[in-house]
Amino acid sequence: MSSAVIRQSASLCLSYPDDAVLGSAPLIERALRESAPRAAASFTPLLGWWATTPASQVQAAYVDTFDMSRRHALYLSYWTDGDTRRRGAVLADLKRRYREAGLQLDGTGELPDYLPLVLEFARHAPREGTALLQEYRPSLELIRIALAERGSPYAGVVAAVCDTLPGRSPADRQQAMAMAAAGPPRESVGLDAHDPRLLPLQPAGGR
Repeated sequence: MSSAVIRQSASLCLSYPDDAVLGSAPLIERALRESAPRAAASFTPLLGWWATTPASQVQAAYVDTFDMSRRHALYLSYWTDGDTRRRGAVLADLKRRYREAGLQLDGTGELPDYLPLVLEFARHAPREGTALLQEYRPSLELIRIALAERGSPYAGVVAAVCDTLPGRSPADRQQAMAMAAAGPPRESVGLDAHDPRLLPLQPAGGR
């Protein structure tokens, strides 16, 4: 139950902060406090910032963080496949997995690897969604690290999602470190030396 609440809350928090999303803050806070009190603290920086910052500034910061910088891209397969031909096949496979689980993507306007959408899928189909999140655990960890390095209040939200997944074993970290060290695939288009996948994976505080 707590994992479902954390993931649903994270899906909202990582979506574009329009009026509906910002207006859901009290509901998110209450749900976390009641069902996932240990995780609630990870959301506090973001929810507190929302409460004390004009909506226009929150929205501008979101665009600057997630849309203007590839270092914090919320598209999970970007971190593993970059802008390559292979990524198209990966996205098509994700759509197939969603359809087979009964989740319709029509009208979302987002790619199927968009993290808030993947988290919604995890709520809809917990077993399949958890497997998908675990499959992209290196991507999640790299997003978390990049946000933490930026000092972003969104970092705690991604950290809370990571904490819903099994295994803090070296294998997860080694996989993420190897992916980061490998850099962009050879087919990549338009990626430079500052591509986020070149960032080293650092241990997370408290993890």
